[in-house]
Amino acid sequence: MLNKVMLIGNLGGDPEVRHLENGAAVAKFSIATNERYKDKAGEYQTITEWHDIIMWRQLAELAERLLTKGKMVYIEGKLTTRKWQDQQGQTRRTTEVVANNFQILEKKEGSGQGASGFPNSMNEPASAKPVSGADASLPQTPVTPQAPTPASKPAADMPEDDLPF
Repeated sequence: MLNKVMLIGNLGGDPEVRHLENGAAVAKFSIATNERYKDKAGEYQTITEWHDIIMWRQLAELAERLLTKGKMVYIEGKLTTRKWQDQQGQTRRTTEVVANNFQILEKKEGSGQGASGFPNSMNEPASAKPVSGADASLPQTPVTPQAPTPASKPAADMPEDDLPF
C-alpha cells in the first residue's frame, strides 16, 4: 500500500503553530497549486486547488521560523482524513496532508527568474532548502526544471480522455 503526496505551491498564509499539553508543536497552513489548460475555445484557463497542510514537532517549529505567506514550497507527506462535529452537531470530514518533509523553493536575487521562482532559462537554477523531520541540516541543492520530452506530450491522434500510459 502507498499513501504519498508531493505538492509544489505557494503558501496562502503564515503557518499557525500551537503547542499541545505534552509540548508537541503542530503547524497548520494551506498552499495553493495551479493547473493551466487550454479549453475547447483555445483559451487558457487556470484552476487553483487549495491543500490543508499539517506539520508536527520539530518540522512544525521549522515551518514557523522559515515559512511565510506567498513562499513557494515543495511539500511531501501523506493524506489523512479526520471526522469532527461542527457547532450544529453535524459530522464533517476534512482531508489534510500530514507533511514529513518540505523544501523552500525561492528565486535567487537578480538572476532574471520569473515570478514563479523558477529560472527563465535552463542555465539559471533556482535554489531549494530541503527540510525534513529527521534531518533539518541538509545542504542546499539546486533545482533545475526539465523541459518536457516528446514522450511526455500526448499523441495528436490519441483521444482526449485517454491516458498516455
